Amino acid sequence: MQVPVGFLFMNFELLKRFRRHLRLLKGVSPNTVAAYISDVGKLITWCEEEQRDPVTLTLDDLETFSASLHDLGIASSSHARILCGVRAFYQYLTIDGYVEQDPSELLESPIQDKHLPDVLSTEEVDMIINAIDLSKWEGQRNRAIIEVLFSCGLRVSELVTLTLSNIYEEDEFVRILGKGNKERLVPISGRALHELHLWYMDRRQMKIKPGEEDYVFLNRRGAHLTRTMIFIMIKQYAAMAGIRKTISPHTLRHSFATALLEGGASLRVIQTLLGHESIGTTEIYTHIDMSTLRQEIELHHPRNIKYSSCTSEK
Repeated sequence: MQVPVGFLFMNFELLKRFRRHLRLLKGVSPNTVAAYISDVGKLITWCEEEQRDPVTLTLDDLETFSASLHDLGIASSSHARILCGVRAFYQYLTIDGYVEQDPSELLESPIQDKHLPDVLSTEEVDMIINAIDLSKWEGQRNRAIIEVLFSCGLRVSELVTLTLSNIYEEDEFVRILGKGNKERLVPISGRALHELHLWYMDRRQMKIKPGEEDYVFLNRRGAHLTRTMIFIMIKQYAAMAGIRKTISPHTLRHSFATALLEGGASLRVIQTLLGHESIGTTEIYTHIDMSTLRQEIELHHPRNIKYSSCTSEK
Protein backbone atom coordinates (compact mmCIF):
# COMPACT_ATOMS: atom_id res chain seq x y z
CA MET A 1 0.00 0.00 0.00
CA GLN A 2 1.58 3.27 -1.12
CA VAL A 3 1.88 6.07 1.40
CA PRO A 4 0.86 9.55 0.10
CA VAL A 5 3.80 11.86 -0.58
CA GLY A 6 2.20 14.65 1.44
CA PHE A 7 1.97 12.35 4.45
CA LEU A 8 5.69 11.50 4.23
CA PHE A 9 6.60 15.19 3.97
CA MET A 10 4.49 16.08 7.01
CA ASN A 11 6.19 13.43 9.13
CA PHE A 12 9.61 14.55 7.91
CA GLU A 13 8.78 18.11 8.94
CA LEU A 14 7.63 16.92 12.37
CA LEU A 15 10.96 15.16 12.89
CA LYS A 16 12.87 18.25 11.80
CA ARG A 17 10.96 20.43 14.27
CA PHE A 18 11.41 17.88 17.04
CA ARG A 19 15.17 17.83 16.37
CA ARG A 20 15.27 21.63 16.53
CA HIS A 21 13.33 21.53 19.80
CA LEU A 22 15.83 19.08 21.33
CA ARG A 23 18.81 21.13 20.22
CA LEU A 24 17.40 24.23 21.87
CA LEU A 25 16.98 22.43 25.19
CA LYS A 26 19.87 23.14 27.54
CA GLY A 27 21.83 20.03 28.45
CA VAL A 28 20.67 17.71 25.64
CA SER A 29 23.82 16.27 24.07
CA PRO A 30 24.16 15.61 20.30
CA ASN A 31 24.22 11.88 21.06
CA THR A 32 20.91 12.10 22.91
CA VAL A 33 19.38 14.12 20.06
CA ALA A 34 20.51 11.50 17.53
CA ALA A 35 19.16 8.67 19.70
CA TYR A 36 15.74 10.33 20.13
CA ILE A 37 15.43 11.04 16.41
CA SER A 38 16.30 7.41 15.64
CA ASP A 39 13.75 6.16 18.19
CA VAL A 40 10.95 8.41 16.97
CA GLY A 41 11.88 7.44 13.41
CA LYS A 42 10.76 3.91 14.26
CA LEU A 43 7.37 5.23 15.35
CA ILE A 44 7.11 7.32 12.17
CA THR A 45 7.93 4.27 10.04
CA TRP A 46 5.24 2.29 11.85
CA CYS A 47 2.72 5.10 11.28
CA GLU A 48 3.53 5.18 7.57
CA GLU A 49 3.12 1.41 7.29
CA GLU A 50 -0.22 1.64 9.09
CA GLN A 51 -1.16 4.88 7.29
CA ARG A 52 -1.67 6.61 10.62
CA ASP A 53 -0.97 10.19 11.57
CA PRO A 54 1.33 10.36 14.63
CA VAL A 55 -0.52 13.49 15.78
CA THR A 56 -3.79 11.57 16.13
CA LEU A 57 -2.44 8.44 17.86
CA THR A 58 -4.07 7.35 21.11
CA LEU A 59 -2.65 5.43 24.06
CA ASP A 60 -4.05 2.22 22.54
CA ASP A 61 -2.23 2.98 19.29
CA LEU A 62 1.05 3.55 21.12
CA GLU A 63 0.58 0.29 23.02
CA THR A 64 0.06 -1.48 19.67
CA PHE A 65 3.29 0.12 18.41
CA SER A 66 5.05 -1.00 21.60
CA ALA A 67 3.77 -4.55 21.08
CA SER A 68 5.18 -4.49 17.53
CA LEU A 69 8.63 -3.75 18.96
CA HIS A 70 8.32 -6.79 21.19
CA ASP A 71 7.26 -8.92 18.22
CA LEU A 72 10.39 -7.83 16.37
CA GLY A 73 12.49 -9.33 19.15
CA ILE A 74 13.94 -6.01 20.31
CA ALA A 75 15.66 -6.35 23.70
CA SER A 76 13.77 -4.91 26.65
CA SER A 77 16.46 -2.30 27.31
CA SER A 78 16.34 -1.05 23.70
CA HIS A 79 12.53 -1.27 23.76
CA ALA A 80 12.41 0.94 26.86
CA ARG A 81 14.83 3.44 25.31
CA ILE A 82 12.68 3.74 22.16
CA LEU A 83 9.60 4.46 24.27
CA CYS A 84 11.59 7.10 26.16
CA GLY A 85 12.20 8.85 22.84
CA VAL A 86 8.53 8.52 21.93
CA ARG A 87 7.49 10.15 25.23
CA ALA A 88 9.88 13.05 24.58
CA PHE A 89 8.35 13.41 21.12
CA TYR A 90 4.79 13.64 22.45
CA GLN A 91 5.85 16.04 25.18
CA TYR A 92 7.12 18.28 22.38
CA LEU A 93 3.89 17.84 20.36
CA THR A 94 1.91 18.85 23.45
CA ILE A 95 4.08 21.92 24.13
CA ASP A 96 3.80 23.09 20.52
CA GLY A 97 0.05 22.53 20.41
CA TYR A 98 -0.06 19.65 17.93
CA VAL A 99 -1.95 17.52 20.48
CA GLU A 100 -4.19 18.64 23.35
CA GLN A 101 -3.33 15.76 25.68
CA ASP A 102 -0.16 13.67 25.71
CA PRO A 103 -1.18 10.08 24.79
CA SER A 104 2.16 8.70 26.01
CA GLU A 105 1.71 9.71 29.67
CA LEU A 106 0.42 6.28 30.68
CA LEU A 107 2.53 4.32 28.19
CA GLU A 108 4.35 1.64 30.19
CA SER A 109 7.86 0.45 29.46
CA PRO A 110 8.65 -3.27 29.35
CA ILE A 111 9.97 -4.89 32.52
CA GLN A 112 13.71 -5.07 32.11
CA ASP A 113 15.73 -8.03 33.23
CA LYS A 114 18.25 -6.77 35.75
CA HIS A 115 21.60 -8.45 35.32
CA LEU A 116 25.02 -7.70 36.66
CA PRO A 117 27.41 -6.67 33.91
CA ASP A 118 30.86 -8.20 33.68
CA VAL A 119 33.53 -6.66 35.86
CA LEU A 120 37.31 -6.83 35.54
CA SER A 121 39.73 -7.42 38.39
CA THR A 122 42.85 -5.28 38.64
CA GLU A 123 44.84 -8.28 37.38
CA GLU A 124 42.63 -8.53 34.29
CA VAL A 125 43.02 -4.82 33.60
CA ASP A 126 46.79 -5.34 33.79
CA MET A 127 46.49 -8.25 31.37
CA ILE A 128 44.75 -6.00 28.85
CA ILE A 129 47.38 -3.27 29.29
CA ASN A 130 50.19 -5.79 28.90
CA ALA A 131 48.66 -7.01 25.63
CA ILE A 132 49.38 -3.61 24.03
CA ASP A 133 52.28 -3.52 21.59
CA LEU A 134 54.35 -0.48 22.56
CA SER A 135 56.36 -0.69 19.33
CA LYS A 136 53.34 0.70 17.48
CA TRP A 137 52.83 4.45 17.45
CA GLU A 138 49.44 4.21 19.17
CA GLY A 139 50.63 1.75 21.82
CA GLN A 140 51.43 4.24 24.58
CA ARG A 141 48.33 6.27 23.79
CA ASN A 142 46.17 3.18 24.26
CA ARG A 143 47.88 2.26 27.53
CA ALA A 144 47.08 5.75 28.80
CA ILE A 145 43.47 5.46 27.62
CA ILE A 146 42.83 2.23 29.49
CA GLU A 147 44.59 3.45 32.61
CA VAL A 148 42.58 6.70 32.67
CA LEU A 149 39.29 4.84 32.12
CA PHE A 150 40.04 2.45 34.99
CA SER A 151 41.57 5.10 37.25
CA CYS A 152 38.80 7.70 36.86
CA GLY A 153 35.71 5.67 35.91
CA LEU A 154 34.92 7.89 32.93
CA ARG A 155 32.23 7.38 30.35
CA VAL A 156 33.71 6.84 26.89
CA SER A 157 32.11 10.12 25.75
CA GLU A 158 33.92 11.89 28.61
CA LEU A 159 37.22 10.30 27.68
CA VAL A 160 37.18 11.34 24.02
CA THR A 161 36.37 14.95 24.98
CA LEU A 162 38.94 15.12 27.81
CA THR A 163 41.18 18.17 27.39
CA LEU A 164 44.68 19.04 28.57
CA SER A 165 43.38 22.19 30.24
CA ASN A 166 41.08 20.10 32.46
CA ILE A 167 43.86 17.92 33.90
CA TYR A 168 45.29 19.37 37.12
CA GLU A 169 48.43 17.32 37.61
CA GLU A 170 49.68 18.99 40.78
CA ASP A 171 46.37 18.38 42.54
CA GLU A 172 45.90 14.99 40.81
CA PHE A 173 42.37 15.82 39.66
CA VAL A 174 40.60 15.95 36.32
CA ARG A 175 37.61 18.16 35.55
CA ILE A 176 34.94 16.22 33.67
CA LEU A 177 32.04 17.62 31.69
CA GLY A 178 29.41 14.91 32.04
CA LYS A 179 25.80 14.38 31.06
CA GLY A 180 23.69 17.50 31.00
CA ASN A 181 26.87 19.61 30.85
CA LYS A 182 27.37 19.00 34.58
CA GLU A 183 30.94 19.33 35.80
CA ARG A 184 32.60 17.16 38.40
CA LEU A 185 36.12 16.71 39.76
CA VAL A 186 37.56 13.20 39.80
CA PRO A 187 40.90 12.17 41.33
CA ILE A 188 43.39 10.65 38.90
CA SER A 189 45.98 8.09 40.00
CA GLY A 190 49.72 8.59 39.83
CA ARG A 191 49.99 5.61 37.50
CA ALA A 192 47.48 7.14 35.07
CA LEU A 193 49.41 10.42 35.11
CA HIS A 194 52.63 8.52 34.43
CA GLU A 195 51.10 6.81 31.39
CA LEU A 196 49.80 10.18 30.19
CA HIS A 197 53.28 11.72 30.46
CA LEU A 198 54.69 8.95 28.29
CA TRP A 199 51.90 9.52 25.76
CA TYR A 200 52.59 13.27 25.72
CA MET A 201 56.12 12.52 24.49
CA ASP A 202 54.63 10.88 21.39
CA ARG A 203 51.87 13.46 21.12
CA ARG A 204 54.37 16.32 20.88
CA GLN A 205 55.76 14.79 17.70
CA MET A 206 52.37 14.88 15.96
CA LYS A 207 50.93 17.39 13.54
CA ILE A 208 47.68 18.38 15.25
CA LYS A 209 44.68 19.74 13.35
CA PRO A 210 43.65 23.33 14.09
CA GLY A 211 41.02 23.39 16.83
CA GLU A 212 42.07 19.97 18.18
CA GLU A 213 45.12 21.12 20.15
CA ASP A 214 43.53 20.79 23.60
CA TYR A 215 42.21 17.24 23.24
CA VAL A 216 44.26 14.71 25.22
CA PHE A 217 43.84 11.71 22.92
CA LEU A 218 44.33 12.04 19.17
CA ASN A 219 44.29 9.76 16.14
CA ARG A 220 46.94 9.49 13.45
CA ARG A 221 45.52 12.52 11.64
CA GLY A 222 45.80 14.73 14.71
CA ALA A 223 42.07 14.82 15.49
CA HIS A 224 40.32 13.69 18.66
CA LEU A 225 39.15 10.09 18.87
CA THR A 226 35.63 8.76 18.40
CA ARG A 227 33.73 6.52 20.80
CA THR A 228 33.66 3.74 18.20
CA MET A 229 37.44 3.70 17.98
CA ILE A 230 37.69 3.19 21.75
CA PHE A 231 35.12 0.36 21.70
CA ILE A 232 36.98 -1.51 18.97
CA MET A 233 40.38 -1.00 20.56
CA ILE A 234 39.41 -2.30 24.00
CA LYS A 235 37.60 -5.34 22.60
CA GLN A 236 40.67 -6.24 20.52
CA TYR A 237 43.07 -5.99 23.45
CA ALA A 238 40.76 -7.98 25.73
CA ALA A 239 40.65 -10.76 23.13
CA MET A 240 44.44 -10.65 22.78
CA ALA A 241 44.75 -10.94 26.58
CA GLY A 242 42.56 -14.06 26.54
CA ILE A 243 39.70 -12.48 28.50
CA ARG A 244 36.41 -14.11 27.54
CA LYS A 245 34.08 -11.66 29.28
CA THR A 246 31.85 -9.19 27.45
CA ILE A 247 34.14 -6.16 27.37
CA SER A 248 33.51 -2.52 26.48
CA PRO A 249 34.80 0.83 27.74
CA HIS A 250 31.89 0.80 30.19
CA THR A 251 33.33 -2.40 31.72
CA LEU A 252 36.28 -0.36 32.97
CA ARG A 253 33.92 2.25 34.44
CA HIS A 254 31.95 -0.47 36.18
CA SER A 255 35.17 -2.12 37.39
CA PHE A 256 36.30 1.23 38.83
CA ALA A 257 33.06 1.55 40.82
CA THR A 258 33.10 -2.06 41.98
CA ALA A 259 36.71 -1.80 43.17
CA LEU A 260 35.79 1.28 45.22
CA LEU A 261 32.76 -0.43 46.73
CA GLU A 262 34.75 -3.53 47.66
CA GLY A 263 37.41 -1.27 49.15
CA GLY A 264 34.86 0.27 51.51
CA ALA A 265 33.77 3.44 49.68
CA SER A 266 30.18 4.55 50.27
CA LEU A 267 27.61 4.57 47.49
CA ARG A 268 27.27 8.35 47.89
CA VAL A 269 30.96 8.84 47.15
CA ILE A 270 30.80 6.51 44.15
CA GLN A 271 27.67 8.31 42.92
CA THR A 272 29.56 11.62 42.97
CA LEU A 273 32.62 10.20 41.21
CA LEU A 274 30.54 8.58 38.47
CA GLY A 275 28.38 11.65 37.98
CA HIS A 276 25.07 9.84 38.57
CA GLU A 277 22.04 11.97 39.37
CA SER A 278 20.28 9.10 41.13
CA ILE A 279 21.88 6.77 43.64
CA GLY A 280 19.59 4.08 42.24
CA THR A 281 21.69 4.15 39.09
CA THR A 282 24.83 3.73 41.18
CA GLU A 283 23.33 0.68 42.87
CA ILE A 284 22.80 -0.91 39.47
CA TYR A 285 26.36 -0.24 38.34
CA THR A 286 28.07 -1.38 41.51
CA HIS A 287 27.98 -4.77 43.16
CA ILE A 288 30.09 -7.08 45.27
CA ASP A 289 30.64 -10.47 43.69
CA MET A 290 28.27 -12.99 45.26
CA SER A 291 31.03 -15.56 45.71
CA THR A 292 32.97 -13.00 47.77
CA LEU A 293 29.91 -12.39 49.93
CA ARG A 294 29.46 -16.12 50.46
CA GLN A 295 33.10 -16.50 51.52
CA GLU A 296 32.76 -13.62 53.97
CA ILE A 297 29.64 -15.18 55.51
CA GLU A 298 31.29 -18.58 55.80
CA LEU A 299 34.36 -17.07 57.47
CA HIS A 300 32.73 -14.62 59.84
CA HIS A 301 29.09 -15.53 60.57
CA PRO A 302 28.82 -17.15 64.04
CA ARG A 303 26.63 -20.00 62.82
CA ASN A 304 29.19 -20.99 60.21
CA ILE A 305 32.12 -20.62 62.62
CA LYS A 306 30.45 -22.84 65.24
CA TYR A 307 29.41 -25.39 62.63
CA SER A 308 32.92 -25.56 61.20
CA SER A 309 34.49 -26.04 64.66
CA CYS A 310 32.00 -28.81 65.46
CA THR A 311 32.66 -30.72 62.28
CA SER A 312 36.43 -30.37 62.69
CA GLU A 313 36.27 -31.95 66.17
CA LYS A 314 34.56 -35.10 64.85
